Amino acid sequence: MQLPAAIRAMRPHQWAKNVFVLAAFCFALGDKNFDMGVEAAVNVLMAFFAFSFGASAIYLVNDIMDVEEDRIHPTKRHRPIAAGELSKGAANVQAGVLALVALGLAYGATAGLVLPGIVLAYMTMNLAYSVKLKHVVLVDVFCIATGFLFRVIGGGVAVDVKVSHWLLLCTLFLALFLALNKRRAELAAVLERSEGVGATRASLKGYNLPLLDQLVSMISACTIVCYALYTVDHDTVDKFGSGEMLVWSVPFVVFGLARYLYLVQSKGRGESPTKIFLGGDLWFLGDLIAWGAVVALAVFLGT
Repeated sequence: MQLPAAIRAMRPHQWAKNVFVLAAFCFALGDKNFDMGVEAAVNVLMAFFAFSFGASAIYLVNDIMDVEEDRIHPTKRHRPIAAGELSKGAANVQAGVLALVALGLAYGATAGLVLPGIVLAYMTMNLAYSVKLKHVVLVDVFCIATGFLFRVIGGGVAVDVKVSHWLLLCTLFLALFLALNKRRAELAAVLERSEGVGATRASLKGYNLPLLDQLVSMISACTIVCYALYTVDHDTVDKFGSGEMLVWSVPFVVFGLARYLYLVQSKGRGESPTKIFLGGDLWFLGDLIAWGAVVALAVFLGT
């Protein structure tokens, strides 16, 4: 059974990206000084939905602006606005309501203006991305990565937890890794269909496969090194009391990145990172679960 057009236009499957809002809360669970309670859990969930509704509002605006380009795209032409299932007027009203709800949830999570300010900054940056920045080479992927940083910082504010600089760096590099691979998958698909580069995304004109491969290799190395250093950092050891057991999660990070590269470069996937993370590949999903189990075990044994 197909969901109504208004709901599909919100792209709820993309809300999976907002699990980064939960990062500070999850990592704080192993901190002996963190007082986890129902209030903290409710606040972080409100922050999650604040970012989700805020993102959906921008998705609607983006689809309104890109409706003509989407209509010539092999898959985006099925989006509700491009397919004519949802009018531009209705989509504009829906976007405005979602934005207000997002800000209201952010305020309710903390009863302060810091989190609403972060959510507003997140939506503003994404609006600028939709209008102009997504057409600028490299700036486009850094905007995407910055959006993930906003999510992590917002989640920390929601539960009143200081976000580690290691968590921010790992988030930045992982987000860049995913964004660059998405661009590579899009460019490879365009070249395979022998379409004009930039027909479906203007910034693709400034990219080429060798450049993207070099950038992906560089960011992959940064991600692995940064995460490995995080696992053995003195502050991490003191915070979680896990000794150096957390370092055994590093091989799973390396395998996960390698598997993702395999899916992008050998299987022609990567245009939708969300689908891969939601179980599009059993080996990748199994590795993700195994990583989580190792981290949980390291924290549990260290407490």
